[in-house]
Amino acid sequence: MAKIGIFTGTVYGNALLVAEEVQPVLQAQGHEVEVFEDPTLAEWQAYSSDVVLIVTSTTGQGDLPDNIARLHAQIHDELGYQPALRYGVIALGDSSYQHFCGAGKTFDATLQAQQAQRIGDVLMVDAVEHPEPESVTTPWVESWGKQL
Repeated sequence: MAKIGIFTGTVYGNALLVAEEVQPVLQAQGHEVEVFEDPTLAEWQAYSSDVVLIVTSTTGQGDLPDNIARLHAQIHDELGYQPALRYGVIALGDSSYQHFCGAGKTFDATLQAQQAQRIGDVLMVDAVEHPEPESVTTPWVESWGKQL
């Protein structure tokens, strides 16, 4: 089974809550899973040949939350080519805003440019339609975990 790091970008705690709710789902599938609330580049690099799941909300004009913005900048500016990395993205957003799920889309674009291997599609969760995101994230993660 896979070694998975869940890296969260959160302002009000929703993304962290989602991460903490999907962790046991993945563990029940036999994966080794750790959640990172204030992720560092060193923690990210520990998964460079494994699997990461980014769970992030979006702030402002499609921006990354502060607790993951620095990590994203370091990945973008310092890491470059990451072909051994497999990843998934759960993007939380609100479709009434112009830059719906912008943070998740930004992270995905960076990892695609670095040739990391995305598993499945990016899951974009709309708070307008799903005020309790776990109603869509849990089934998605069950399927995603089986693809690893």
